[in-house]
Amino acid sequence: MNSVDNLEYNTERPKLHIPEYGRHFQKMVDHAVSIEDREERNKIAKAIISVMGNLQPHLRDVPDFQHKLWDQLFIMSDFKLDVDSPFPITSKETLQQRPEPLEYPQNHPKYRFYGNNIKRMIDVAIKWEKGDMRSGLEYAIANHMKKCYLNWNKDTVEDPAIFAHLKELSDGQIDLAPHGENLTDSGQFLKNRLAKSNRNGGSNKKGQRNNRGKKRY
Repeated sequence: MNSVDNLEYNTERPKLHIPEYGRHFQKMVDHAVSIEDREERNKIAKAIISVMGNLQPHLRDVPDFQHKLWDQLFIMSDFKLDVDSPFPITSKETLQQRPEPLEYPQNHPKYRFYGNNIKRMIDVAIKWEKGDMRSGLEYAIANHMKKCYLNWNKDTVEDPAIFAHLKELSDGQIDLAPHGENLTDSGQFLKNRLAKSNRNGGSNKKGQRNNRGKKRY
């Protein structure tokens, strides 16, 4: 009965700062913190770092990885370990800082089927000097918009509709409607998509035929 009464439960033990290393590592770090002699404390800290590095031997000699190990050592000591680190000691406040929120990409829910890359291409095009190169880019963008439209809507679309969308997305700076030129025919885009679908479907069926007669376990 006494042995049962003396059992330790993790819920009653001190919290592990980095659980991945386990409680034995944490006890070694706690012991290092309790050592009064600085020279001995430095010696023990280097020994702990060496053992930590042995867990990933292919990285233990990489300088950046060594720096990471020392940071983890100070984290496990709750920054109470006073030793001579070969790297600048990262403060507790710095590690607890929240990163800056990431900027979300531009979204155009009205024309989601075009994607954000189309808007980026348009933004680049309007910065170019007017001429043959810009004109070629504008028509390439319009053709790609038509292809995206058909991929999403699975139907035909008239060129004036694409030109109107392009004019709107470019804030009126790209207007191809007055030029009177035509984009790639919708049927060609649909034909290419159907051919690609058939190729993918054919390869899948071929793979299925090759699997016939094989035992499945």
